[in-house]
Amino acid sequence: MMNHIKKIVTDGFFKGNKVFTVINCPNNQTSLFPVKRAEMKKQKCIQEDPETKINPFDFLSEEIVFSILDYLIPNPFDRKSFSLVSKSFYSIESRHRKTLKPFPRTSNDHRHDQLKKLLKRYPFVTHLDLSLCPRITDGCLSYIANSCGKALKSIDLSRSRFFTQVGLSYLVSNCVNLVDIDLSNGVHLNDTAAAAVASCRSLERLSLTRCKSLTDIGIGCIAVGCSNLRVLSLKWCLGVSDLGVALIGVKCKKIRSLDLSHLLITEKCLPSLLKLEFLEDLILEGCCGINDESLVSLKQGWKSLKTLNMSYCDNITHVGVSSLTSKANCLQNLNLSYGPLVTLPLSESLQKLSQLQSIRLDGCQVTCLGLKGIGNWCVSLKELSLSKCSGVTEDGLSSIVKKHTDLKKLDITCCRKITQISIAHVTKSCGSLVSLKMESCTLVPFEAFFLIGQNCHFLEELDLTDNDVDDEGLKFISKCSQLSILKLGICMNISDEGLIYIGNGCPKLKELDLYRSIEITDRGISSIAHGCPSLEIINISYCENITDSSLISLSNCSKLNTLESRGCPHITSLGLKAIAIRCKQILKLDIKKCHNVNDSGMIPLAQFSHNLRQINLSYSSVTDVGLLYLASLGCLQSMTILHMEGLTPVGLAAALFGCGGLMKVKLQSSFRTLLPRLVLEHLEARGCVFHWRDKVFQAELDPKCWKLQAEDIE
Repeated sequence: MMNHIKKIVTDGFFKGNKVFTVINCPNNQTSLFPVKRAEMKKQKCIQEDPETKINPFDFLSEEIVFSILDYLIPNPFDRKSFSLVSKSFYSIESRHRKTLKPFPRTSNDHRHDQLKKLLKRYPFVTHLDLSLCPRITDGCLSYIANSCGKALKSIDLSRSRFFTQVGLSYLVSNCVNLVDIDLSNGVHLNDTAAAAVASCRSLERLSLTRCKSLTDIGIGCIAVGCSNLRVLSLKWCLGVSDLGVALIGVKCKKIRSLDLSHLLITEKCLPSLLKLEFLEDLILEGCCGINDESLVSLKQGWKSLKTLNMSYCDNITHVGVSSLTSKANCLQNLNLSYGPLVTLPLSESLQKLSQLQSIRLDGCQVTCLGLKGIGNWCVSLKELSLSKCSGVTEDGLSSIVKKHTDLKKLDITCCRKITQISIAHVTKSCGSLVSLKMESCTLVPFEAFFLIGQNCHFLEELDLTDNDVDDEGLKFISKCSQLSILKLGICMNISDEGLIYIGNGCPKLKELDLYRSIEITDRGISSIAHGCPSLEIINISYCENITDSSLISLSNCSKLNTLESRGCPHITSLGLKAIAIRCKQILKLDIKKCHNVNDSGMIPLAQFSHNLRQINLSYSSVTDVGLLYLASLGCLQSMTILHMEGLTPVGLAAALFGCGGLMKVKLQSSFRTLLPRLVLEHLEARGCVFHWRDKVFQAELDPKCWKLQAEDIE
């Protein structure tokens, strides 16, 4: 194997379908050129001199070899193959890598030996992502601080626990060039931890999302100590009030992005925030303590503001919006989702925003005059989202699209009054659309989809979930050759014929959703697998005619990373084996209610799926034996294992104990008292979170019956 790899690298470097070869140029320099495989075969192999044992690649400059490695970055397998060629390549690859995202692959690595080996292997890492490591202790942070030192610029601890202010102090005192720290979800962190972070004078980006134990005292320390902050997130920091936010406004003059979502703040902190003269992004989502009076009292706005998010602000009307935007002449993105009534006065408040390109009004009640006003005043509009808006009519939507022919993205999800008339105006006026989301537009007839295919040739994303599109409609949609995302869930009128059109016409497709599209069979999936080699995500859940043949076809899609096939009773372990062997990048696997999948399907997963992160085995025929095989997958983070008759407390405990990287497990509540308490405590100490469910066994409904029930609920 090593000789084969070595020959590949010495003959040429593979990158996708290209091969790169190193040749000598007239100026005595070496360069990298792509060559065809056929041409490469004609070239003389570069071999080591048997007498001197000299490899010609040893004469290449490190800069040239680094350039080769840059081409290999997207595929970790290529990088690994490169490093295994020779000792010199192994050393070069270690010096080239700047970003590291380690994963705990054993259950008993309490001393973090794996991480220590990685840091020793890669001494020049500048960006360390520990989001896959649930257990990071103070000792671990101390080792990182000593190993990386001044080289470390960024660290992500957003999913890690068990460290305290002691470890953070080690980190910031040794890594003096840190500019980016992510402490999101640190519910265990308090003001002393914030004080430790405050000593990092070079810090520019800090995320404290969901650090619910922080108060104004800790935020005050950060405001005083980290005066160079450019980006700060305090989302869901419920202990932070007006005082802490005001201190940020006074002390952190360089702030460009500030997220205050769901904070219990009022108008008292706003005058201090106005002092942030470089502020470009302000997120006030769910800040219900801010009302119209708060905003009207402001004598000036943020002249530099480009993005404003005031979604879920229940006490804001057009009066407050007008006050806030009157001075924001640079505003480009505005989010008022689930907020004020969209009327003519509100649209008039936007008329001075000549640079406004994106408006999100999801969940708002809109009026026809309000939409017409937006069409008249927002002259630079490129993106419009009206998802789940009540009051969207033909007249209102048509008036916007007629005047904004450069519209790139349109979301009319659940706008149930829209018919073919609006779609005709959209497709005729907005031929440059790259994204169109129209889930559950139930009054749109199948003829309207012909217009989409005829006029919107630049579409990259199309959501037709729960619509009346049929095979003829897909025939026209297949003319959108740039499509990368196509959602056809709950489309009862499509069949294999329609998918054949898509397979033939949309070679760039990366994501396909066929959830509960019940007429689809193996023939249609085969066409997709053959015509869309770049497919990464597919959902065939509850397509009951699907068999192992579909999975065998999909195994040809080497980039497939997500497969959702729940409720497919004809899928067995044979099809799963094909996916495991050939789809090495599979990350997420959902085989819930695939009753014919058993332990024999877990063996190839354990052997080949070394990147598998998430699996749902509920209602399958997998037993203790199958779970024990999966336990050898050190990369597995999340398991859902409900209503599996073959599980016993002893076997389940052994399997869970062996899964070294588990961060989340969904289990039936009945196991809570049956599993050994010491095992549960051990797993929780490693950072694993258990979600106990009392959900009773549910027989599957007929798909058409299911849709009728959903319509009754609405």
